Amino acid sequence: MAWQALLVLAPRAAAAFAVGGGSSVNLVARRARATAPKCEATPTSTLILLRHGQSVWNEASLFTGWADVELTTLGKNEAAQGATQLWKEGYVIDVAYTSLLKRAQQTLEIVLKITGQEEVPVHQSWRLNERMYGGLTGFNKKETVAKYGDEQVKQWRRSFSTPPPPIETSSPYWPGNDNKYAHIRVSDIPLSECLKDTVERTLPYWESGITPALKRGKTVLVAAHGNSIRGILKHLDGISDEAITQLEIPTGIPLVYTLDENQKPIADPLAVAPLSGRFLADPEALRRAQEEVANQSKLRYGEAEAAAASGESTTTWVSVASRVPGERARGQSVVGASIVSSERTGTGQGSRGVVRVSRSA
Repeated sequence: MAWQALLVLAPRAAAAFAVGGGSSVNLVARRARATAPKCEATPTSTLILLRHGQSVWNEASLFTGWADVELTTLGKNEAAQGATQLWKEGYVIDVAYTSLLKRAQQTLEIVLKITGQEEVPVHQSWRLNERMYGGLTGFNKKETVAKYGDEQVKQWRRSFSTPPPPIETSSPYWPGNDNKYAHIRVSDIPLSECLKDTVERTLPYWESGITPALKRGKTVLVAAHGNSIRGILKHLDGISDEAITQLEIPTGIPLVYTLDENQKPIADPLAVAPLSGRFLADPEALRRAQEEVANQSKLRYGEAEAAAASGESTTTWVSVASRVPGERARGQSVVGASIVSSERTGTGQGSRGVVRVSRSA
């Protein structure tokens, strides 16, 4: 796909890429502007974590997990926004890592293309994959709530150690039936995972594949998924089991850590607890982006409609992406909501369209 088609929301990055073309001269210039300089007295490394943007199954409100689906146009634009901010702040990537899933790979490809760093070595690992949703894979989220009940689905979604029902090995969504996992022992291919399982699956690759680059002072980019990134963050910042389940990681906003010689985080003055790294977005834009992630989940699982039915009235910020598929082009609002105002938010990474909605019975 031509790079121009990916940059609806990233004009600065488009201009930079069109003019610079990713030449070595431009990379040298941007290296001089990098915001995470290496300290001679105490060697440091830089870790950039980026959650992929919206996928086609996200848009359709289906449990995705290890199902290999692509980004939507919105998801590509979210990746472009993150790339724009990395370019603006002058980050030069030494090595990149991603999962075996297309949506994370597409996100990384867009970032490297827009920043003119397509020559960066890329390593892929199944251990960076999203959490495996087992027997829920491919099911509509609201229908799952209707079948199993809200409390049970909340347990599967948000508890640290309760996995969903296992997937049948005869299912087309069981990874063991996909040849790209043929190199993995069957005993290592999950039938279902809770967040605890995902953390335990991710950390061995963190230690064996990613940490060696950080020990050498490299700038590392990891484009992955909400739950595999949570696993890394839990390890880095010592986040509790309970707190990590509540941590919202916005899509398309780079999260940057500076690590000391022991690969321990050096707290950034702009970090937001419980994290030591900083998101490349201003605090208000970050707050809204995190709310968008939470509110999109509520809409997918029918929690917003339940609140409206109970008479609860709330005002929240919801992304334009939260609109019901098929209604976006007609400018209609999210289910159970009425638009009371709209604005564009300048986040430094390109504008993110949001609508303010008021819910009532």
